[in-house]
Amino acid sequence: MFVLENGAKKGEDPRLQAISEAIRVVPHFPKQGIMFQDITTLLLDHNAFKDAVDIFVDRYRDMDISVVAGEVISEKYVLEYGSDCLELHVGAVHSSERVIIVDDLVATGGTLSAAIRLLELAGAEVVECACVIGLSDLKVRSKLNGKPLYILLEPREVENGF
Repeated sequence: MFVLENGAKKGEDPRLQAISEAIRVVPHFPKQGIMFQDITTLLLDHNAFKDAVDIFVDRYRDMDISVVAGEVISEKYVLEYGSDCLELHVGAVHSSERVIIVDDLVATGGTLSAAIRLLELAGAEVVECACVIGLSDLKVRSKLNGKPLYILLEPREVENGF
């Protein structure tokens, strides 16, 4: 169950409803207590995935964005259950290009923070971070070096986890 963008209630935007329903929750993965938000099922639902892409396109259409970074020099960072590394192909972004960072989920902000550092190291201007899912109980915005964070869906608490 998800709270929709900007606190909207289910039913107010059928696109967000479809996106929410297309996301699978895998309990206790990758470790006990984690409720993994799996967007693989969203990617397989052509209509819901198109809706998610359309929402992002509508948001960024007039922002003069030159690069969209998904997961991409190298930057190590700590996750809530381990560590990881992002890599950026040399020449993938150029100095002064305007970039949005898109990720499936933001929890602690570690991945987004590493991506911001990596892209800024390459000379890009990070305009905003955008995520399909945001875990609202964690204070991630302070890790994003003042960059705005746009979230489509936030899990709503239920009895056994979210």
